[in-house]
Amino acid sequence: MKFPKTQYVRSKKLLKLVASLDCQWCGSGQQVQAAHNNWGGGKGRGIKASDNEIAALCFWCHYEIDQGKELSKEERKNRWEQAHLKTLQSLATAGLWPEEIPFTDQYLRIAGKGASFCEPPCG
Repeated sequence: MKFPKTQYVRSKKLLKLVASLDCQWCGSGQQVQAAHNNWGGGKGRGIKASDNEIAALCFWCHYEIDQGKELSKEERKNRWEQAHLKTLQSLATAGLWPEEIPFTDQYLRIAGKGASFCEPPCG
């Protein structure tokens, strides 16, 4: 059985823009990082997900979502998804999203419905 090769999106420009935002979960402006998706998006052994599969998270929120023991796997995934959607929304609203970088399908589905993004804690 053949599997199609993933075409990864890589953009240092996008990663820098994401890191310039406040944390999209807790609101902190300290030590914000571009946190990649751990639940899909082409992630593989030794390979990070595409750079458009990111969320602006401070060091502590990034740690809790990636490796923390306080949250269930489902809670961690939900937090990352909400932060991801808010990250893309923040950059798009400010006109900062790089034209050459595609939005994620998840973001396009949500944004196309005119949905608003929840504020933490999201259920």
